Amino acid sequence: MYLLRLALASLANRRFTALLTVFAIALSVCLLLAVERVRSEARASFANTISGTDLIVGARSGSINLLLYSVFRIGNATNNIRWDSFERFAAHRQVQWAIPISLGDSHRGYRVMGTSPAYFEHFRYGRGQPLQLAAGRAFAADPFEVVLGAEVAEALDYRLGDELVLAHGVATISLVKHDDKPFRVVGILARSGTPVDRTLHISLGGMQALHIDWQNGMPARGAGVVSAEQARAMDLQPQAITAFLLGLNSKIATFSLQREINEFRGEPLLAILPGVALQELWSLMGTAEKALFVVSLFVVLTGLIGMLTAILTSLNERRREMAILRSVGARPWHIAGLLVLEAFVLALAGVLLGVLLLYLGIAGAQGYVQANYGLYLPLNMPTAYEWRLLGAILGAALLMGGVPAWRAYRQSLADGLSIRL
Repeated sequence: MYLLRLALASLANRRFTALLTVFAIALSVCLLLAVERVRSEARASFANTISGTDLIVGARSGSINLLLYSVFRIGNATNNIRWDSFERFAAHRQVQWAIPISLGDSHRGYRVMGTSPAYFEHFRYGRGQPLQLAAGRAFAADPFEVVLGAEVAEALDYRLGDELVLAHGVATISLVKHDDKPFRVVGILARSGTPVDRTLHISLGGMQALHIDWQNGMPARGAGVVSAEQARAMDLQPQAITAFLLGLNSKIATFSLQREINEFRGEPLLAILPGVALQELWSLMGTAEKALFVVSLFVVLTGLIGMLTAILTSLNERRREMAILRSVGARPWHIAGLLVLEAFVLALAGVLLGVLLLYLGIAGAQGYVQANYGLYLPLNMPTAYEWRLLGAILGAALLMGGVPAWRAYRQSLADGLSIRL
């Protein structure tokens, strides 16, 4: 106990250097824990980009490709699905709800998705969170109404009642625009931190109206052009969609229905489990995830090396102090223990301050991070893995403290008393 009091008194005597060392360790510990929290929550958030959906169904291709275009709006489908195939499985006895998805158009680089009102009712993300409207309402009977994702509305500065023109295809700059059929903004979704924020949502009828006068992928000319008013009076039942999402009555039926869809003889379909496909996709990015963690470990190592440097630098100045301690009866191991205790105290103070900074940062940025990036950072106690990381940092500090302790142990009494000034 007297060694601890002596170590604290010694650090207090060198308080400025000690505080800088503690602060450096605290920042590195805070960064390590923050990276670990963000890393684990990013994995969970990525897995929860879509939640509550049991199956995603599209044309037969690859599971990752289907996941990318149906959930992340990246890439394109290899083929469409007939409307009657969707109706067949939407009416299946095991299906509770079904959400059709129709893709293919865009607006200034943002994807347009045709869907039904069931999308706003049943789609979930994160930990089962429903979509919320920040302003306006969902689209209704008029086919030329659009609901914007939060990022689209903010980036393009759209407000309720504004009109916009959609473009054919998904290029940033499209030469083929649906100028004759403008859409009116009736709703803006609240931020979710998911691809929903970067999507323009229209009804399936609106998607059909856009292309009702198209032939072989080209717009009609002259007398064949159908105006917006004429399209409103026509049958806008879609003939095909890109994919659909299914929610089942029972999780037990998931695999049997998946097998039934994959073996469907009407047309080649593929049904995937979103969670499995998301984990498969995440595994492709595992290298970047590990690299981020390694970088944060090196930052902690840098902080500990800074502590070691500070103690070693002070050794030469403290040689007479050590000699005086030896002269009043301190043994060599007392001197070594004193330096090891100093290193441990500095590291412990840095760890505690780092954890405090972490929680202050989470408390201050929790709402902003969740709203803008879809990451929920909980204010909970450190996990077992985080405790092990903190224990490893303290262990590393003890090992590093052994370096100056060994040097001090070897210094003799005569060497301490014969310093040349």
